[in-house]
Amino acid sequence: MRFEIMRLDDVDGTAVDSTVVDAASVNRIVQQAASIGQRLYIRPADAATR
Repeated sequence: MRFEIMRLDDVDGTAVDSTVVDAASVNRIVQQAASIGQRLYIRPADAATR
């Protein structure tokens, strides 16, 4: 399964950038974001974002 991960702006919460990754990469990205206080939005990637 693949997921779209969007990095959110600290001020207004809008998506700054996004990437599509496999399930094995999600934990690593979440841990990195948590270590620097970065906000993320994660959702399953549909066929259009692949």
